[in-house]
Amino acid sequence: MELRQIKYFIEVAKREHVTEAANELHVAQSAVSRALANLEEELGVQLFIREGRNVRLTPIGRIFLERMQQAMRVIGDARQIIEEYTDPERGTVNVGFPSSLATYMLPTAISAFRNEYPHAKFHLHQGSYRQLMDAVIRGDINMALLGPVPMDDTKLKGKILFTEQVVALLPANHRLAKAKSLALTELREEPFVVFAKGFVLRDLLMDACRQNGFDPIISFEGEDIDAIKGLVSAGLGVSLVPEITLIDNLPRSTVKVPISEPQVRRSVGMVIPKERDLLPTEKIFADFIEDFFARLTAFQK
Repeated sequence: MELRQIKYFIEVAKREHVTEAANELHVAQSAVSRALANLEEELGVQLFIREGRNVRLTPIGRIFLERMQQAMRVIGDARQIIEEYTDPERGTVNVGFPSSLATYMLPTAISAFRNEYPHAKFHLHQGSYRQLMDAVIRGDINMALLGPVPMDDTKLKGKILFTEQVVALLPANHRLAKAKSLALTELREEPFVVFAKGFVLRDLLMDACRQNGFDPIISFEGEDIDAIKGLVSAGLGVSLVPEITLIDNLPRSTVKVPISEPQVRRSVGMVIPKERDLLPTEKIFADFIEDFFARLTAFQK
């Protein structure tokens, strides 16, 4: 079994079309077809079902694809480790992040890091809370910035970098817009703009309201923090959002009001795999942002 055969196999499986895969690989179609035939002959199983010009994986082909993708990630990591050990300050950091950390935390961390390590490179992966945790567990990435930080996952190691307030975001013409603070129960009759089901910030909002004796009236749902803020800006409801999402980015026609009773907070930090080591440059970045936010928190106090 050759590495070239595996690369051809994965590309064909992804596109379900030999010609399109060959074009992407910049090789002749006949070379791809021959490599796949030799691979199937060597393994003694049929990996693809041919349907005219299209192909689709057999059940054993899907299992083989999953294992080969894992193997290619291991090979890629091994190559990267070798490159980074010669000069870890010029390596690559693969880091995932949710939309709620995209406008302040992530740029702040990367900017500070690049000031000290200007030749480091970043591959950024945006996703939902669960998607990012799964990506770290699978090995697609080795690190993700998250809020709140999962501290009891059996496969992930969580590190809290700081905690922050969750505040009420209100339309500028709301009856409580000029309040210095508010009790969450004051919003029990208000329509809420919330994240869609499956998003951790929706769970945070729902839990906070229910712990204070009411189920929020949901008027609209969104899948992105900017969408949530935009709907509030349009006067379509109120919401609870992490304060960090409003730094230098408070939408027009909205106000943020602290919640005094009860205080709603979330932890923000990073997760890394328990069973894998970080790549050298990723380890430098992880240590750096841990120290950076510790110093920032101390300064703010």
